[in-house]
Amino acid sequence: MNDQTPLRAHFKTSLLEEAEGEGLNPTSNPTMGEIIARRFSRRGFLQGSLAATAIAATVSPMALLAADEAHAETGAKRFDFKEVTAGVDADHHVAEGYDADVLLRWGDGLFPDSPDFDPTNQTPEAQARQFGYNNDFVGFIPIDGSSEHGLLVVNHEYTNEHLMFPGIVKVEGEELVVAPADQKRVDIEMAAHGGTIVEIRKENGKWQVVRDGAKNRRIMSTTEMQLSGPAAGHDRLKTSTDATGTKVFGTLNNCAGGVTPWGTYVMAEENFHGYFMGELPEGHREAANYERYGVPEGSYEWGKFHDRFDLAKEPNEPNRFGWVVEVDVEDPNSVPKKRTALGRFKHEGAESIVAPDGRVVFYLGDDERFDYVYKFVTAGKYNPDDRAANMDLLDDGTLHVAKFDEDGTVTWMPLTFGEGPLTAENSFESQADVLIETRRAADLLGATPMDRPEDIEPNGSNGRVYVMLTNNTKRKEANAANPRLDNAFGHIVEIAEDGGDFAATSGRWEILVKCGDPSVADVGATFSTATTENGWFGMPDNCAVDSDGRLWISTDGNSPKATGRTDGLWAMETEGEGRGTSKLFYRVPVGAEMCGPRPTPDLATFFVAVQHPGDGGEDWEGFGRPSYYEDPSTRWPDFKDDMPVRPSVVAITKQGGGKIASS
Repeated sequence: MNDQTPLRAHFKTSLLEEAEGEGLNPTSNPTMGEIIARRFSRRGFLQGSLAATAIAATVSPMALLAADEAHAETGAKRFDFKEVTAGVDADHHVAEGYDADVLLRWGDGLFPDSPDFDPTNQTPEAQARQFGYNNDFVGFIPIDGSSEHGLLVVNHEYTNEHLMFPGIVKVEGEELVVAPADQKRVDIEMAAHGGTIVEIRKENGKWQVVRDGAKNRRIMSTTEMQLSGPAAGHDRLKTSTDATGTKVFGTLNNCAGGVTPWGTYVMAEENFHGYFMGELPEGHREAANYERYGVPEGSYEWGKFHDRFDLAKEPNEPNRFGWVVEVDVEDPNSVPKKRTALGRFKHEGAESIVAPDGRVVFYLGDDERFDYVYKFVTAGKYNPDDRAANMDLLDDGTLHVAKFDEDGTVTWMPLTFGEGPLTAENSFESQADVLIETRRAADLLGATPMDRPEDIEPNGSNGRVYVMLTNNTKRKEANAANPRLDNAFGHIVEIAEDGGDFAATSGRWEILVKCGDPSVADVGATFSTATTENGWFGMPDNCAVDSDGRLWISTDGNSPKATGRTDGLWAMETEGEGRGTSKLFYRVPVGAEMCGPRPTPDLATFFVAVQHPGDGGEDWEGFGRPSYYEDPSTRWPDFKDDMPVRPSVVAITKQGGGKIASS
């Protein structure tokens, strides 16, 4: 590289034109957009959730007004709060009658000996004792069944050097350039990745970090981990420093995640491709495999200082990332396990639910344009009375990939060695090969390419599954009936598994809502007509189903440039007359991505994550300098200590107590 490199977009950029690569799926499998178009063009009328769209095109304004009133009434009963006004500024905003308190920020201490955060004097050793950078997934694991005392588990997805390190950014003409990395800076970034486990307690209505919590822990990109399951020990996972193919150091780019029914913390490795540089030896067998995953992308310069990230020196190392990692939070000295049975791809989330027969089902998205939706069904059954009996459930089971058909059915196809095309004729010699090359195996099965599958959440209250599809601006198929060419704003698919059984191998699907501004006809959004100008959103990303069965959606990509509003947390009605109605509950500072969200079991608190506040600030005239710490007062005109100017976890509570969004 040159002495100074142009400022690269972060992996989860808010600029739609740059989001999530070009798409690496080489197949001609019909895309979800094509299937949607074919399905509904064949119908003489629309059913279910799309009926409101058909009616809106044909009925009188008076009929629509009556429908609006009915929708609004139903929605008000389901989500009782005064909606936040959508907009753009440097602060965060929550619905009237609620408090949004910053609980943890990048650099905050997690242990009694943690040093104070000093952005001008960072060290790897200090960062290892502090809360890490960009916090995505947030989970809450109760202690002794309490909703007011528990373990907060948080993924630290990636780092933004230009926001972390003062003085490394210069403005040259219209371009920002970042000074080249050095060993110390890289080691700080490596320590800032991974995850945090920290004890928290609610005292006098406010959440506090328990810095001397016995189970507090930082997990980093240097933490020792074990590969387990069908691919463990395979030759393709062996390196010069690990002849066993079972010992890996660290986890990378953990996006959404999950908490298992037995109380372990699940981390999902997403965009691992960006950490590798260099070239494979000529003729190396992994060349086609890595091309399908975009390796090497080389955004990070770690390979200059750590050989394992240089393909020329360690050609098998990328195969050791892209997995789901399980952490036993009860033992701070436990070795996290990369559970290979759940497949290798760019994992976004690993939310789970117990099926009627006791098996556990995990829903998994592969977050790239034109990639797939998966689910994993354990072979063994969950034992609620014996935690130890559940600790290796994720090493044995069946991984499936989804095919969405035009007749509204979804088929879950098993990715099993020896079945169908997954044989030696297609260069699969074992189940390990199928899992290491999960994407190629799914290609051969004819899975449906989707518009960036992100978080997927099962709802035990109504038996449905909600799939967040963020966007796909690269979809250019010449299909006049396709309703979402250049899908800039994404949509949400709802799945009903056959018989209400989450372990079923078939079900039905509908679109819950197509996202974007409903007032712009060309966008084709399908929110309920009761949705206000503040209630619509684009780019759904993370989601949560609360203990009352209600769906909450957070977003990534709303910005001054894209939508004229910041990201936030929306309440989405999924039932009855109000179905498809969305209301804005919380919004983040400009440049930030809204992550999490996670309610406590008693619904008295929502934990949300605010990633990279201030990134992309050139789109907002209120921004000044390109780094927070050169002069915070010029970057944040209303700078104050109680707002998330660093990546933060925020605790939202109802003033006076009570359940959130309930009367």
